[in-house]
Amino acid sequence: MSSDILLDGLAIVLQPHVLGIILLSAVYGLFVGAIPGLSATMATALLIPLTFYMDPVSAIAAIVATTAMAITAGDLPGVLLRIPGTPASAAYVEEAYALNLKGKAQLAMGIGIVFSAAGGLFGAIVLLVSAPLLARAALSFSSFEFFWLALLGLLTSALVSTDSPARGLFSLCLGLLISTVGLDVTSGQPRFTFGVIELYGGVSFIPTMIGMFAFAELLRGLSAAGKVPPVPERQTFWSNPFAGVWRAFKSYPLSFFRGSALGASIGALPGVGGDLAAWIAYGMSKRFSKTPEKFGTGHEEGLIEASSSNNAGLSSAWVPALVFGIPGDAVTAIAIGVLFMKGLNPGPQLFVDNPTMLAAVILTFAVANLLLVPIGYFAIKGAHYVLSVPRGLVVPSILVFCVVGSFAINNTAFDVGTMLAAGLVAYLMESNRFPIAPVILGLVLGPILERNFIMSMQIADGSLLGFFGRPLAAVLGVVVCGIVLMPLLRGILRRTRKRAADARAA
Repeated sequence: MSSDILLDGLAIVLQPHVLGIILLSAVYGLFVGAIPGLSATMATALLIPLTFYMDPVSAIAAIVATTAMAITAGDLPGVLLRIPGTPASAAYVEEAYALNLKGKAQLAMGIGIVFSAAGGLFGAIVLLVSAPLLARAALSFSSFEFFWLALLGLLTSALVSTDSPARGLFSLCLGLLISTVGLDVTSGQPRFTFGVIELYGGVSFIPTMIGMFAFAELLRGLSAAGKVPPVPERQTFWSNPFAGVWRAFKSYPLSFFRGSALGASIGALPGVGGDLAAWIAYGMSKRFSKTPEKFGTGHEEGLIEASSSNNAGLSSAWVPALVFGIPGDAVTAIAIGVLFMKGLNPGPQLFVDNPTMLAAVILTFAVANLLLVPIGYFAIKGAHYVLSVPRGLVVPSILVFCVVGSFAINNTAFDVGTMLAAGLVAYLMESNRFPIAPVILGLVLGPILERNFIMSMQIADGSLLGFFGRPLAAVLGVVVCGIVLMPLLRGILRRTRKRAADARAA
């Protein structure tokens, strides 16, 4: 991007109303992220109805600030209560809580705030540099490449979202099935509508999102309400929440850069997102540490690397979302839906048609992550009070937002029913260890996958070999086929070895 475009984008971001929205969204994300059981994705889903009344930059800025602060604030209950506030925080919750037991709770929370902000800035730089370059290359993509990219994002999400690929693929297929409800993209004939007029336009995306991520969280929270331990009393050391953070950085500078680079790389993979990055970063930190025996006893090294990867992955997850229109994670899936509602189709052409707006969107990442430090200061000081809010007040309030937000989409009670049904399905699925993210990505990418498949088949005169006719399409196709066949080949090889071992034992 040219300097003129960046300056114009910065002028948009620095408008008082945009900065005000970023600040309010960050405070909202702080509250939701600090409450155990309430996720960053749920916070984003509840925010969607408010984005109707915002311009595109303000709407995306609200989502970015909410998510960045919620994921960072997820460290607070992990340190104090041993309950991870977000899935990413679960990767290092034992380490953070061990620091608390040593009397270093402020250091654990300070590391989480500062290195999350620094990692987010690193990811924002990666987004700023790589997105325009990829968009320029993607302008030459055809329907074949977009088909393979969409399929790659779906398969990657399904395989890494759970320890059981079969469960992930089931969730993915469910999302794709839901995406087929409505009018056929080619013939215009209704599919799976069962005569219900409200389904002719398809299953409404926003109520489904609110149900699966917000209402389902409430159901899970109610079922586990008695398991939340009491909040510890305030202690005297809270006057200096960032004491020792600089010393920790000087001791382990490589951990920060390695965690940020790893988070940015993994987050940019379609359908993966930043949660997985925290788990891998913590494992890598222990693997390459000179003192691996200290991990699990309250060691700063692993916290620095995993915290850095959190927000770095969050920022870079927007690379496939903005460049290809393929969500990097569930949050970017929501953001793509918001952009569509604003009449903007994410993809390489958007970088040509409206580069100033995209520059403003990317710069909101930098502003939001810079605000993490001052807001995080007050978050650490007020963590005791936030965690003390009775669940009896939190749950009804969120339920009201779920109902009102779903109804406001089309002003129909049918959408409220969709939200409730989606939430119940999501609760039952997660209770049986079926992941939710592939369902949402299938719902978002299903129409893209179907449209590009039909277009490609028409171009290739019905020949599947046409999907491998272009060099890049052939490479992507081979990668996707390898991802599909690898688990099957691994299973066959495992059974073959077991039979050989049984034969030798006999």
